[in-house]
Amino acid sequence: MSEPSLFTKIISGEIPAHKIYEDGQTYAFLDIDPLNPGHTLVIPKKQVDQLWDLGDDLYQALMSSVKKVANRQREVLKPERVGLAVEGFAVPHVHVHVFPLYKGLESTVSDHIAGKSKKPDQKALAAMAKKLHFGD
Repeated sequence: MSEPSLFTKIISGEIPAHKIYEDGQTYAFLDIDPLNPGHTLVIPKKQVDQLWDLGDDLYQALMSSVKKVANRQREVLKPERVGLAVEGFAVPHVHVHVFPLYKGLESTVSDHIAGKSKKPDQKALAAMAKKLHFGD
C-alpha cells in the first residue's frame, strides 16, 4: 500500500481540519485555500487515487455526500449556484470540491488559479465550519 495521503491523515486526526460532515464512508471538510467561503472537500475514507477507480458503492456514497454538502451550502450560504470540480492532482486521494458560486465568479476563479486567492485565518474557517456543520 502507498503512504497515507494528506487526506488519510486528516481522517485519522493526525492533521487538523474543519470537518463539516462525516458518515461511515465519507468525510467532508473546509478547503484551506477556498475559492469562496464555504468551499468544501468531500472525500472517501478509503484512500483511492482516482475517481474512476472507486467501486460503485463507494462512488455512490461519495456522490450522495457531495449532494448533501451542496444542499447544505444552498440552505446556509444562499449562493446563486453550487459548483463541483474533481481534478485530483494535488493529493493522490479522490476529492470533490464543492463551492458556492456568486456573480462575478470569473475573476475569483482566475485569481484562485493564479494563486492570488486570500487564505482565511483559522478563526474564519472555524466560524464557517460551525455554520455548515451537520451536527453529530
